[in-house]
Amino acid sequence: MANAARIEMRVDAETKKMAERASSALGCNSLTDFISRLIHENAPKILEEKAAMKLTNDQFDHFMAVCQDSTRKPSSRILEAAKRLDSEGF
Repeated sequence: MANAARIEMRVDAETKKMAERASSALGCNSLTDFISRLIHENAPKILEEKAAMKLTNDQFDHFMAVCQDSTRKPSSRILEAAKRLDSEGF
């Protein structure tokens, strides 16, 4: 494993036994392989869910109405946040 990093964790005996059984059932060679597989399969989904914003139709309609209201000027906090995002490459 090139450029491997180490993760240490402690779990109760029942959790370890369950992980070993599940690892064996999936045909993994080790608990490390099993845990790595779980991370690779689940982490992208979790990160995508947390990065996405979900709105109801009413919320979206309200958002669009506010965005199109030219009489409202952005607050200094919003402008600061936009500058920070720009400087971070977003």
